[in-house]
Amino acid sequence: MKTVTLDVRSPKDAMIDFSRAWKDGKAHKSARISFSNPELLWEVLTAKRWELLKTLCGAGPVSIREAARRVNRDVKAVHGDITALLMAGLLNRLEGGGVEFPYDAVKVEFLLKAA
Repeated sequence: MKTVTLDVRSPKDAMIDFSRAWKDGKAHKSARISFSNPELLWEVLTAKRWELLKTLCGAGPVSIREAARRVNRDVKAVHGDITALLMAGLLNRLEGGGVEFPYDAVKVEFLLKAA
């Protein structure tokens, strides 16, 4: 199963892990996308975008129009959400204009600590 992990950590910590993996040359079974703070994570993963990801999970390549039909939403609004998810690295743009969610599962990790 190909899983993407979304986490909250500093850019410095993310780069340290990236450098370590690069030097080790180890391929990881799961991808990781990091956000610098929880607010940014929730700004990207709105409720509508989360619903879109759930719908695209395992669906294979789809057009934006088809994605909008599957979530019963306006094509223009879905286009905006797909653009945001593409920029975050959660979706892949395909030749011909379609998109694909290339993962079988999403894992979200972050720690809420007392101030």
